[in-house]
Amino acid sequence: MTVSTYARARAVAGTVPDPEIPVLTIEDLGILRDVAVDDRGRVHVQITPTYSGCPAMDAIRADVVEALEREGYAAVTVELVLSPAWTTDWMSEEGKRKLEEYGIAPPSPLPAGGPVPLSLSLRCPQCGSPDTRELSRFGSTACKSLWVCNVCREPFDHFKSI
Repeated sequence: MTVSTYARARAVAGTVPDPEIPVLTIEDLGILRDVAVDDRGRVHVQITPTYSGCPAMDAIRADVVEALEREGYAAVTVELVLSPAWTTDWMSEEGKRKLEEYGIAPPSPLPAGGPVPLSLSLRCPQCGSPDTRELSRFGSTACKSLWVCNVCREPFDHFKSI
């Protein structure tokens, strides 16, 4: 295997969009853990779900296989890796920027070694106001909570810090 073969396979796998938030790739989201290509051209991809039981993982697995096969890789396996557990710290800064532009408040950085802080207020991704409140701890998916802006009155998702 050459470095360019590995880099090409990694780049292809990394461009697969998240089915729940299509502006993010699995690379942006930080769930693409590893890509290996052996000397016979077989590709092994490791992905980690954002939370245990994430229903999008089957779709992501199929999309990764399809993307790599479309690029000429004939033997592709995708493995789910649960340990260590995914954290929002694995999201790229580009991914966080894309979330905000899409109208989802990005996660805050997690403190090192301490408890996960509760968000008492978030900046509205629509108007930028910090005058917001949480409507529900669970939003459109389990990894998001539902908030509303008290200024522009728009609801928005917040990607939880985990």
